[in-house]
Amino acid sequence: MRPALLILAFAVLVAGCGGSRSAKPKLESAPPALAKRLLTEQLQAKRLNYTWIACVRVGRSYKHVPITRCNVDFGVDPHVEGYCVLLKNGKLATNHQNPAIPCKHDNAGWNRTTISS
Repeated sequence: MRPALLILAFAVLVAGCGGSRSAKPKLESAPPALAKRLLTEQLQAKRLNYTWIACVRVGRSYKHVPITRCNVDFGVDPHVEGYCVLLKNGKLATNHQNPAIPCKHDNAGWNRTTISS
């Protein structure tokens, strides 16, 4: 009985050692159309009111992954808030959730005409 208990304790110890190390999250760029769709879903799920969302690539990166910036107009005076986004394990990650994602002001998209419905 005692050897079986030692084997069981050893098995639990070995299993526990491997479980403490988490896998690195998979980071991917979010193309502007996908970023807009996912951010729209996220804002609606939080019941936030906004007027429009415009997403463009900005040429910056986070951990070597290109960032997409989405400007969201919350409609007060107008109040435009920047969301810099990428995909983390296939889900939208923003600078509002992770302040390490760089999102300083820039003029990306000002030289383009974007029509959205």
